[in-house]
Amino acid sequence: MADLFAPDDLPTTTPADAPLADKLRPRTLADVVGQDHLTGPEGAIGRMVAAGRLSSIILWGPPGTGKTTISRLLADAVGMRFEPISAVFSGVADLKKVFAAAREYARRGEKTLLFVDEIHRFNRAQQDGFLPFVEDGTVTLVGATTENPSFELNAALLSRAQVLILRRLDAGALEQLLDRAEALTGRPLPLDPAARDALLASADGDGRFLLNQVETLYSIDIPEPLDSAGLSALLHRRVAVYDKDREGHYNLISALHKSLRGSDPQAALYYLARMLTAGEEPLYVLRRLVRFAVEDIGLADPQAVVQCLAAKDTYEFLGSPEGELAIVQACLYCATAPKSNAAYSAMKSAWKSARETGSLMPPQNILNAPTKLMKTIGYGKGYHYDHDAADGFSGDNYWPEEMQPQTFYAPTERGFEARIAERIAYWNRLRTERREQ
Repeated sequence: MADLFAPDDLPTTTPADAPLADKLRPRTLADVVGQDHLTGPEGAIGRMVAAGRLSSIILWGPPGTGKTTISRLLADAVGMRFEPISAVFSGVADLKKVFAAAREYARRGEKTLLFVDEIHRFNRAQQDGFLPFVEDGTVTLVGATTENPSFELNAALLSRAQVLILRRLDAGALEQLLDRAEALTGRPLPLDPAARDALLASADGDGRFLLNQVETLYSIDIPEPLDSAGLSALLHRRVAVYDKDREGHYNLISALHKSLRGSDPQAALYYLARMLTAGEEPLYVLRRLVRFAVEDIGLADPQAVVQCLAAKDTYEFLGSPEGELAIVQACLYCATAPKSNAAYSAMKSAWKSARETGSLMPPQNILNAPTKLMKTIGYGKGYHYDHDAADGFSGDNYWPEEMQPQTFYAPTERGFEARIAERIAYWNRLRTERREQ
């Protein structure tokens, strides 16, 4: 990554001993790979450049996708002064100096593009400090973040900037970087085709990481092309991007939950593996599986929640990695179980009805009468003990007198709920018959 605090008058040529990623840094927006949806003629950035006018933007994307490079090239393309700062190393005093300098340049007729790397690391008050200078045109703000702006940036700041999403670099874009590295060095990579594919996969969409790996390969004397095993032994694979308290965490648990709901055990197992191999807490995953069992399976298969709780006990008993097989079993059980959200829907409907009806008294016939006074005023009078009735069913009314009977739970025809539906239909028929007698 370029020095964010380099003076403006530094030479623009790249030193011979510079890192390969710097040597291959694009010189124009057309050279940027993997972001054509933004930098192409029909992209948001492409249209801004064509119009010669730049609005404040937030570049949101994974590491190594070109946020810093695009920002610098964007300033060049529209003839603006490029002022970079990093939220990691800068504070209020630094920002005041930047804004003062930008105003001075503005008086000379030179506009400033303020690039803020890791903008999400500024707190809410610091983010608010940008607003007047963005509004009066002192600076055009380009912020870069790897975190979801909806969660990390002030609404006021977001309302004044357009959020542009950078994509992780796909295999084609990464291959272009390898081609450029080989052309620059005049040397082919010492890899066989399978190892080359493995190198691309190891980057996980991060172009900077890929070029650093390439530079390592070029720095070592490798007499024969490496195969995949040889490459793996020589280089480390990039650790998957996964912050357990940020968007990656919520994206994967959402994908797992919806794969389970969609009865796709293969996809569910994939997202489970993504989370656990990235270091997610297994007990968190187990809690979500238990939640899924009662929300999306319910009484269609009452054993689902039992399986999930048993998996929790098994994991705690065996520990990792052996106990993770129990999590896999619970995941697969949930994915392949019949689905029903009838209990979940019934809960929401019942809770809504309870809030709306307030404190209605149950009918007196089903109230206990432990005192003489309560018996005198009619508590328990006329109650029919169901076990003494034919079929073990009295058909009594259990609803408040001021309220019509409601239907909250409507079992599906899937799994065990099909039998429950038959029972409810049977009791409803008996209830109607008893009341007509």
